[in-house]
Amino acid sequence: MSRFFEKLKDVKPRDILHIFLFIFALPIALVYKIFRKDLWLVCDNGVEATDNGFCFFEYVCKNHPEQDCVYAVYKNSVDYENVKKTGKTVKYGSFAHWILYLTAKVNISSQKGGKPNYAVCYLLEVYGILRNSRVFLQHGVILTNIDFLYYKNTKMSMFVTSTYREWEYVNNNYGYPEGTVKLLGLPRWDKLHDFKTVPNQILIMPTWRDWIGTDALSKSIEDDKKAFCESDYFKNWSKIINSKRLEEICEKYGCTVMFYPHRDMQRFIDCFSKSNPYLTICKYPEYTVQELMKSSAFMITDYSSVQIDFAYMKKPLAYFQFDYERFSE
Repeated sequence: MSRFFEKLKDVKPRDILHIFLFIFALPIALVYKIFRKDLWLVCDNGVEATDNGFCFFEYVCKNHPEQDCVYAVYKNSVDYENVKKTGKTVKYGSFAHWILYLTAKVNISSQKGGKPNYAVCYLLEVYGILRNSRVFLQHGVILTNIDFLYYKNTKMSMFVTSTYREWEYVNNNYGYPEGTVKLLGLPRWDKLHDFKTVPNQILIMPTWRDWIGTDALSKSIEDDKKAFCESDYFKNWSKIINSKRLEEICEKYGCTVMFYPHRDMQRFIDCFSKSNPYLTICKYPEYTVQELMKSSAFMITDYSSVQIDFAYMKKPLAYFQFDYERFSE
């Protein structure tokens, strides 16, 4: 109970609205269930529709049109029109999203926080106030211990893994009931079989840092960028992409370099400057993760699980891990 009140403190003033949306949506959903008894509600992070959730949704719409399936995405998302062409949609975080969330027989997402409001839904789900079926497709392959994905912190009904060792690790250490952890693979991998590699294209794709992302949320964008530019993350990756040695390699072997930070770091993309004439600083949505991986011949990353996607295509990669000790804490 003490943990419940501790988590209750995480509910911010902006989340209060969603408490009321939940209360008003509940009776409507109870009636709506009569008419939509087998609804599947699918989402990723609401902003992008390029991850496992959308790939799964796309597959269902094309191969099982008889299945009642809806995808939640923000209407101002650059991917909204593509989702709308694929199948039924609902505005992420809206009152309608709440109704469908409470109506759905199964909620399916690539994100632990993929729901109308993370703070409110966490309290509803983990503390048994709401007993719904939830499938976690994952955002990538688990490579380190992630305690916020333990069963006690999610109460997921199904946890999808991609390799036997990953399945074994999660099944034996994360506390899920027997049969909950499934060895099924990532839906987005189905799109990695048809690709054309651009010769000598190098992809540099570092992942995010929680100490940068979380600290920045409470500040202005100017303060965010100032703090980011003072971080070791920015300084080290700036040196890599603009190093004279890399430029010489590009000139000698006819290489091009595509630099694409994790989506949580994309809001700082304008902080990076370019002195290497062979370098392209890639912004979303002009460039997407999957298309860059499919077109690149070689990858440099740090700890990102996209390394598995790249290896899945049997392409070589290297690692730059300047902050290994802090990242692995």
